[in-house]
Amino acid sequence: MRTPGRWWRHKSTPEKVETYTRWSFHFFAVMEFFSVGVTSVAPLGARLGSAVMLVVAVHAGLCFVTVSRAIDWTRGRRPQPTGLLWTLASVTATIAVVALGIAEHGPRGEDVDTAAGGVFGVILIFGPGIIALGVRDRRRAFAIAGGFAAGAWTVAFALGAPLLTALLTALIVLTGGVFIAFTAVFSIWLLNAVYQLDEARETRIRLAVAEERLRFGRDLHDVMGRNLAVIALKSELAVQLAQRGRPEAVTQMVEVQRLAQESQREVREVVRGYREADLGSELTGAQGVLAAAGIDCTVGGAPVAGLPGAVQSALGWVVREAATNVLRHGDARRCAVRLQVLEGRVVLSVENDGVSEAGKEPGAGPPGSGLAGLRERLAEIEGTLEAGPAGRGLFRLTAEIPLPAPSAPPGAAPAVVASRPVSEVTS
Repeated sequence: MRTPGRWWRHKSTPEKVETYTRWSFHFFAVMEFFSVGVTSVAPLGARLGSAVMLVVAVHAGLCFVTVSRAIDWTRGRRPQPTGLLWTLASVTATIAVVALGIAEHGPRGEDVDTAAGGVFGVILIFGPGIIALGVRDRRRAFAIAGGFAAGAWTVAFALGAPLLTALLTALIVLTGGVFIAFTAVFSIWLLNAVYQLDEARETRIRLAVAEERLRFGRDLHDVMGRNLAVIALKSELAVQLAQRGRPEAVTQMVEVQRLAQESQREVREVVRGYREADLGSELTGAQGVLAAAGIDCTVGGAPVAGLPGAVQSALGWVVREAATNVLRHGDARRCAVRLQVLEGRVVLSVENDGVSEAGKEPGAGPPGSGLAGLRERLAEIEGTLEAGPAGRGLFRLTAEIPLPAPSAPPGAAPAVVASRPVSEVTS
């Protein structure tokens, strides 16, 4: 069973913003019911007050549903709720007229006037603001608030309110309605902007992968294109010579064999360049990729220079896999990479604050992939890998590899390799 904290951390940043926006406007409907619906029972009496509370509850329920439908429409998940918007507008206008009628011609008393006026004002402020969520044009959203304010002045004046009182009432309705409408328009704009930024980040990552594939394809073409063309020509020549019984056919086929072996060697070198990870390059690349994705990445610790090639290659793979997991899993804002050279071992730690689900190891997959593949790779050089939560909302991946003992002359005292201060890692 998921706890509320895990449910929230499992969401992406756009989903969190959408949830926050949705429940903020849902809270307006709840606040409307408790602020003017429940509080109307005492001053208006049990019968009339209960009726007013029920009517306000219906309006709050309509607002609640309209918020969900309107936000889903803005995200393209359902058609525009035009009918629901007109229904909410009609119910808002009707409740406002009834509340104003109670204030002008209902039971006498200051408490009655205050309760009815509160219902009138709150309904006319929250109603247009909620309707603005389902309108794409900003000017039209503000025009709706202005229309309700004009209607409030007209109805108040028609029911016998003094001109100045009617104007003041309309001004209050206009100010509150425009403020809620502006909040709605800005919230929808911000929500769409967050989704667009997230889509742009995903597109940037996909383009980077596609560019790397194209580069790999160009390298293979450069390596194999010429050799395959020569092999094809020499094979054709060997066939023609063999058909004529010429001994030169054997020489051509020997050349074809040599070219094929050379092509094999060159392909292995190209692939080895992609399979062998350089620690300095991987640290620089990870920092750049994470920064492009909006993640603050810091790299510090001991310099890379001087580490054995096998150790650098293994740790380079650790950095590459860790950066990939930070991008693909959770919702990190910060990532810290630290390299330490201690006595007889080198330790690389990658810590980020984007734990997607407490206790879950991101990147763990079938054997031979993800962290499982890293453990197998490190085990070949007697290294270890640990990954797991490191505090509230933090995830830490730590790789430790023993260093080969340095060769020393007989009788010489063993050198102690201490942890060095932070400096340029790629120096």
